[in-house]
Amino acid sequence: MTRNVLHITNGDSAASLLLKSDVAGDVLPWRDVLHEGPVPGGLTLRELSEVRAAFLSNDETFPLAETQRAFALRDEHLRGCDRYDEVILWFEHDLYDQLQILQILDWFHANPPQHTECTLICIDRFPGIEPFQGLGQLNETQIASLHGSQAPITFEQTALAARGWQAFTHTDPLLLDAYRKDDLSALPFMGDALTRFLEEYPSVANGLGRTEQQILALVAAGEPRPGRLFAENQRREPAPFMGDWSFWHRIATLGSAPQPLLECTPAPFRCPPRHPPDQAFRDQRLALTAAGERVLAGRTDWLSLHRLDTWLGGAHLVEGMPVWRWNRAIGSIEASG
Repeated sequence: MTRNVLHITNGDSAASLLLKSDVAGDVLPWRDVLHEGPVPGGLTLRELSEVRAAFLSNDETFPLAETQRAFALRDEHLRGCDRYDEVILWFEHDLYDQLQILQILDWFHANPPQHTECTLICIDRFPGIEPFQGLGQLNETQIASLHGSQAPITFEQTALAARGWQAFTHTDPLLLDAYRKDDLSALPFMGDALTRFLEEYPSVANGLGRTEQQILALVAAGEPRPGRLFAENQRREPAPFMGDWSFWHRIATLGSAPQPLLECTPAPFRCPPRHPPDQAFRDQRLALTAAGERVLAGRTDWLSLHRLDTWLGGAHLVEGMPVWRWNRAIGSIEASG
């Protein structure tokens, strides 16, 4: 008897592979870069999707109405999962995927399907793929070979995810810092992923998040080309998670402050997707400013040179409020006035 199956996966690349493979069922890509922008707690799925759509949309490439519609269709599909015999989650080990797992399993914890088996495929390696970075590296035959290896999602996993989602969306990152140090063996990749997320907090050393630090260090080492910077930054990540959209945003921010850390020739930096990754984009060259050199050397704090206003999960870091920072020496978050 044919089973009616819903496959939920981390985005369009893996979704496309599943659709092309001989794995039967409907496919739902979970499109959201939860490590970027506001993810406030205490909201319903619909309310949070409104917040996320507003953050991710722009007038040129992702109009608000279309982004809202995409989230609404995604959420409607999830709420209707009880009509399936099985829901299979297809994910990998990096931060992007692990945050999506937290959100989806938190939803299942609060809304357990009555007639649907929920299972999980989550991998950090695949035979013959080195280095393994994600499901999108596989071909249709390879991804289909994972079908049948899914394990039942347990109450322990959904309860653990619910605690993690609450910590991630809380205003106080100390809760997330404490959570990632708990016994997370039921979600074996979660601890490392959340540690990597906390490393995006401003450093106690110079106010830079880890990605910003890596960008400046790469430019200082002689790599001025944006495309190559992205590739080299990916190589510095044991579990690459950041897409180019987020990366270009980091470069744009570093170059647009009142006292910028990067300068672009020709100016200003042409940031995709607003500008196409054409020859004009590839011809751009980045260099450190004098302020960038001082910050990279730890002589100046980045937060003293620009207006801080950013979200990391449920924590809003904004000028005038106490700032949470990452202390690499002790591997933990701490507050500074």
